[in-house]
Amino acid sequence: MQTFTMVLEEIWTSLFMWFFYALIPCLLTDEVAILPAPQNLSVLSTNMKHLLMWSPVIVPGETVYYSVEYQGEYESLYASHIWIPSSWCSLTEGPECDVTDDITATVPYNLRVRATLGSQTSAWSILKHPFNRNSTILTPPGMEITKDGFHLVIELDDLGPQFEFLVAYWRREPGAEEHVKMVRSGGIPVHLETMEPGAAYCVKAQTFVKAIGRYSAFSQTECVEVQGEAIPLVLALFAFVGFMLILVVVPLFVWKMGRLLQYSCCPVVVLPDTLKITNSPQKLISCRREEVDACATAVMSPEELLRAWIS
Repeated sequence: MQTFTMVLEEIWTSLFMWFFYALIPCLLTDEVAILPAPQNLSVLSTNMKHLLMWSPVIVPGETVYYSVEYQGEYESLYASHIWIPSSWCSLTEGPECDVTDDITATVPYNLRVRATLGSQTSAWSILKHPFNRNSTILTPPGMEITKDGFHLVIELDDLGPQFEFLVAYWRREPGAEEHVKMVRSGGIPVHLETMEPGAAYCVKAQTFVKAIGRYSAFSQTECVEVQGEAIPLVLALFAFVGFMLILVVVPLFVWKMGRLLQYSCCPVVVLPDTLKITNSPQKLISCRREEVDACATAVMSPEELLRAWIS
């Protein structure tokens, strides 16, 4: 009897195993997912850069690919809950996806991801809580404070077109007034103030994103000091050379202009040699009288000439 019972148990076990192995191919047909779905979905968002991450699906010796889709407020409420493929994450290898270009409005977004291996796909894993970009972490901007001569200059990191920066600066002394300036973009040196010699100036800045209406914390304060020193050597040298040029050029210019005015207003007339008088005035008068007498004799009548000749 005991032997018969053992035979029946073996028969039932064989039938069960045969049924199990016969059922497996049926379970693997059609589009039944055999890959595990990605787990631990989360979004890391810093300075308006949004990165969806998940735990990788491990299949030894195989490369698993992932696809990401999103659903905004419009798709969720007015477009029959459709899902839109991510711009950059269609069959990507890494367990992360940059969805910054997909998140274009300050509204809740649903995100989901699935794994793909050949013709096999996993189920979709959906982010537990919708993501809104106004929850991004804003960090203080990187900045470089320099002095150009006596000018206080700041240059901020370029974080993109959505970012503006609020810069506060003041003279480091008790009771100093704090000045504020809005810088519209980074990556460009901006003049803040003309500094006084021997004084120190301090600067701090914070990031502002108008699209979400939020500010970051202020950066650490940085200070620069202008030494109370004399005019730089090069500047002094140029000043000396300029002064010497003025001392030489100005008198020369005045003298030259005086000569030009003299020649223009009071020219010196030089007579040609043919018009110059070489004899004295007395001789000239005597000569003229002799010429008159000769002319008078030349004009006497014939009768007068006859009388003169007879007498």
